[in-house]
Amino acid sequence: MRPFHLLALLAAAFHVCAQDNTQPQQQDTPTFGQRFWISGQANFIFQYHPSFPALYSGLNSLHPNEENATSRVLTLYTGFRITNNLDILADVETAGGRGLSNALGVAGFTNVDVVRNPTLGQAPYIARIMLHWTIPLSKEEVEATRNPLALAPLVPARRLEVRFGKLSTVDFFDNNSIGSDSHLQFMNWATVNNGAYDYAADTRGYTYGLLIELYEKFGVFRFGEMLMPTVANGITLDWDIARARADNFELELHPNLLPKRGTVIRTLAYVNHANMGSYREAINGYLSGANATPDITLYRRQGRIKYGFGLNAEQELTNNLRAFARLGWNDGRNESFAYTEIDRTAEAGFDLAGKSWHRASDKLGAAFVVNGLSGDHRRYLELGGLGFILGDGALNYATEQIFETYYNLRLWRGVYTAVDLQHVQNPGYNQDRGPVWVTSIRMHFEGAIPLH
Repeated sequence: MRPFHLLALLAAAFHVCAQDNTQPQQQDTPTFGQRFWISGQANFIFQYHPSFPALYSGLNSLHPNEENATSRVLTLYTGFRITNNLDILADVETAGGRGLSNALGVAGFTNVDVVRNPTLGQAPYIARIMLHWTIPLSKEEVEATRNPLALAPLVPARRLEVRFGKLSTVDFFDNNSIGSDSHLQFMNWATVNNGAYDYAADTRGYTYGLLIELYEKFGVFRFGEMLMPTVANGITLDWDIARARADNFELELHPNLLPKRGTVIRTLAYVNHANMGSYREAINGYLSGANATPDITLYRRQGRIKYGFGLNAEQELTNNLRAFARLGWNDGRNESFAYTEIDRTAEAGFDLAGKSWHRASDKLGAAFVVNGLSGDHRRYLELGGLGFILGDGALNYATEQIFETYYNLRLWRGVYTAVDLQHVQNPGYNQDRGPVWVTSIRMHFEGAIPLH
């Protein structure tokens, strides 16, 4: 399927620009309209940064000269509800354009839509294809919002959901209704995801795996077993789970902290097993004279692990104002492998709906993120080592600090535009470079074809 064929299919969905509004009904067999799902989205992000001060630059630096870049991601979502409790979901996607400096030089990079390997091309690919099976644990049913990842309008209040196939790990782990959607909310990698969560993914952000979710009165418990790439930031996945895999655990709780205001708290733990290099061994190899520069790729060994933890919270404060926060930490001994080069992170932010200025569908958001490195990771970069994101040739270390704010404007039905401003202090943890301002303009289109 060529990109313009995918565009034509998406255009049909955008022409309708309306979600399936079939009313939930108890039934033994799904109606025709509840069996199928067809929708699409297109996201275009233009980014620009002016020139900024830099005492030096390396192979993986953010370019200090004035620069602009545009990215695009188009997705066609499809689904078929085989029975009341079994869906099959398949999405086709194409990604094109590029990021500023080819998405190098900033650990909390400014555009999460960017594919980090521009040589992959723009041909459409299968982004997700999975079976979704719901096992009832109670007779009581509750209403659910149909979406590309779940087609049932009614679900058991207590249930087990099992998914198997190709998916994105962060479709389900470390989600946050205020800061996880780059199509309508923030854009920075460290804002929309926990930067210290080196979640299993290929270069495009997808993997194969098994996901089990237990929905109970206390909340939700998730477990995911995912495939890891064969090399850091690689497109090829390792199918031997005895030697390479990602174990993911999350507990989601809904405590009543404020009267009549929703609260969600998620605790995350993960362990990655892969052919990782050791920062300490790469440093020792350089200092001993065995290598001309520190090179972590020379010290990879199968069976190494990286483990980490995350905390993710969101709180409704008023009918229009919500706040959120994230904390993240990983051990930082072995190389950053799948997401980005962040070993510690802290984030806080909010969003505000535009009802008070008579724009109920508009949204204003702001967040502040601080990222850091482990001692070994920091020393490796100081000596001139390269990661798959960072490498200025030297490093005058300081935490990377990012402020991001956006205004998302709904133009008409499923058509949105947004203006986003990011300020990055110490890009790539380097006090000798920056600060840099990044301005972004986003156009987003989405729509579903109603099937009755």
